[in-house]
Amino acid sequence: MKRVFLIVLDSVGIGEMPDADQYGDQGSHTLAAAAASSHFFMPHMRELGLFNIEGVGCGERTYAPRAAFARMAEASRGKDTTIGHWEIAGLVSPKPLPTYPNGFPPEVLESFSAAVGRGVLCNRPYSGTEVIQDYGEEHMDSGKLIVYTSADSVFQIAAHEAVIPVPELYQICEKAREILQGEHGVGRVIARPFIGEPGHYTRTANRHDYSLLPPGKTMLNCMKEAGYTVAGVGKINDIFAGSGITEMIRTKGNEDGINQTEAYLKKDFEGLCFINLVDYDMLYGHRNDVDGYAKALTEFDKRLPKLLELLKEEDVLMITADHGCDPSTPSTDHSREYTPFLAYGQKVKAGMDLGTRDSFADIAATILDYFGISDRTAGQAMPIWKS
Repeated sequence: MKRVFLIVLDSVGIGEMPDADQYGDQGSHTLAAAAASSHFFMPHMRELGLFNIEGVGCGERTYAPRAAFARMAEASRGKDTTIGHWEIAGLVSPKPLPTYPNGFPPEVLESFSAAVGRGVLCNRPYSGTEVIQDYGEEHMDSGKLIVYTSADSVFQIAAHEAVIPVPELYQICEKAREILQGEHGVGRVIARPFIGEPGHYTRTANRHDYSLLPPGKTMLNCMKEAGYTVAGVGKINDIFAGSGITEMIRTKGNEDGINQTEAYLKKDFEGLCFINLVDYDMLYGHRNDVDGYAKALTEFDKRLPKLLELLKEEDVLMITADHGCDPSTPSTDHSREYTPFLAYGQKVKAGMDLGTRDSFADIAATILDYFGISDRTAGQAMPIWKS
């Protein structure tokens, strides 16, 4: 009974890509930034071969890596969560999704306000933690929605849970998603509920993402059509707008995500469990919190031995990332970086150095190859399987 557990350490990049200057990301290296913290300790990831990956340049290499490993280059034009995950699943995006450095145009906001019956505050790129402090009180007084964006392709809507209950905010986001198509088809509409009093607002764990439907077939669709389970843990279902997913569980952070992964390891199913651990990006990368980032990576490393212990004979654990988000640079946005790839299991050639791959999509091709699925996506299968 074959199973693949694919974990995305959200934003754990391993150094700038050659075109990083086109994105303003020269010098970015998320893993190295975290590794410079005294709170960073990843001995089990080291044993798998994390620091043996080409170009990583931080940490101590091991002479006998337990996993196959590679450096993954992003073929898509972008550095956001949606495009990164789509490419991991075999769908390359030749055009970047639209961004709005000057805010959304009047025609977008007019259509949105008419659809939801509320006005709009802010409408410009903003830190998610700062925007609720600066606009929260006015929002509570007026009932207008706080709409903001970032360097990524996102339309974010913040609302106090006492003013707009979470179910209503979700309905508002669904209407926004219907409007934001075509030319203004942002990667994600994001519900950002918060609580608290003026000067002391905090975001809650009730965030919800509404992504574009992938514009083509992904590995998830191929596996579902072949009759396999495709389980999404964390925000995977949101990222793919449910396409190709057979079952899903949303999580409230890394700890919950790892707990749910352990639960799936103990279940009987055949297919893919696709996991996103978002805290590195959401809580630490975007907030330039180097020590917090390092602590979160250290915590994952502490939990890793249990995940490995639970693997069965035909199980494979894969670990990768979707982009970077260097917490040590002045920018609080994602960074255009290579990502790591590690594959571990009894069926995997331990210690195999796969060099630098041309696309994240090689992960999808490798998984489809393992399951013997003839239907193909972008990418080239990596020769990691024992004969």
